[in-house]
Amino acid sequence: MSVLAKFGKTLAATAVAATVATAAYAAPVNIRVQSVISASADEVVMLQNFAEDVLALTKDDPVTIEVLPAGAVVANSGVLDAVDKGLVEGGFAWTHYWSGKHPAAALFGSPPAGGGIGMDNLAFLSWFQFAGGKELYDQLWTEMGVNVKGFMLQPVGPEALGWFKEPITSMADFRKYRFRTPPGIPGQAYKDIGVASVAMGGGDILPALEKGTIDAAEWCCPKPDSVFGFQKVLKHYYLQGLHQVVVNADMYINGDVYNAMTDHQKKALEVAANASLSKAMSYRIYENGKALKKLVEEDGVILHDTPADYFPAYMNAAKALLEKNADENAFFKTVYDSQKAFAEVAVPFWAGAQASNAALGKAYADSLKK
Repeated sequence: MSVLAKFGKTLAATAVAATVATAAYAAPVNIRVQSVISASADEVVMLQNFAEDVLALTKDDPVTIEVLPAGAVVANSGVLDAVDKGLVEGGFAWTHYWSGKHPAAALFGSPPAGGGIGMDNLAFLSWFQFAGGKELYDQLWTEMGVNVKGFMLQPVGPEALGWFKEPITSMADFRKYRFRTPPGIPGQAYKDIGVASVAMGGGDILPALEKGTIDAAEWCCPKPDSVFGFQKVLKHYYLQGLHQVVVNADMYINGDVYNAMTDHQKKALEVAANASLSKAMSYRIYENGKALKKLVEEDGVILHDTPADYFPAYMNAAKALLEKNADENAFFKTVYDSQKAFAEVAVPFWAGAQASNAALGKAYADSLKK
């Protein structure tokens, strides 16, 4: 072997060794993530599970995610700005919380009435992962002008219509109540159909109900709702709602912190986030089922079907708002057009398949009542 060849082999071996050493001894990364919700909430339970997955995938170059309680560094409304400025490395909320910064945030966090195009959470994930949604999601933060990297983690919907003092049999009954709703387009759609919509944070809802500031409320689903304790003050519960058929929680990391990570660390976050999307839905089905059973059988909650005239009223109002925003904002239109193009292809198939699933499930649920 020539001296030159020996030198080449030595150089190559040295490069490989250096690469391995760099991978093995990459600087640990600690990300403090301030949540906008109580540490006891299911969302934080699932966020902790995501953190455990990330750490397991990065044991040689550890990425540790430390979940901070709501208000630990800044007020909930300031979480995204705090991450942008580097006051805290990460944040956790729902994408639509930032609709004030850009209206298109609603299309990722909570497109009301399934975007008016028949999307449920599974269809949304199909769009997000395989039809260009993730690339548009990455662009959203640039459109907002914030230095963050987002990771969608937790699909939650469909959310319940909510809790009422008395049964409602029509929209006329519904309009009698001051009703807590999500912020942004979902809440505005309620206002447009004559409901006295009041936006407020999760921690303020129960005190507002107890004081009579509001008369009815929605938050999420049976498990999170029961943790909040709505059943202590209201007994009439309606599962079928349209305002958040699709709703997604996500984590944000400061862009400089993210860019300083190794490729392996970044990949671990991506893999764990994809796993979280599936695990969150699986977790919710079982936990909500157990919670609903307890609410009805032990806590005296009466389950009702949502009045039929709610559905066309809300659907039409939500779609009109989405189209209005698309007319007024170019990026919103880009995202909404992408969702509509996806829905034209995917929803006819998925709706037909889901009809069979729903009929099967309802037949079994009805048999349990006999």
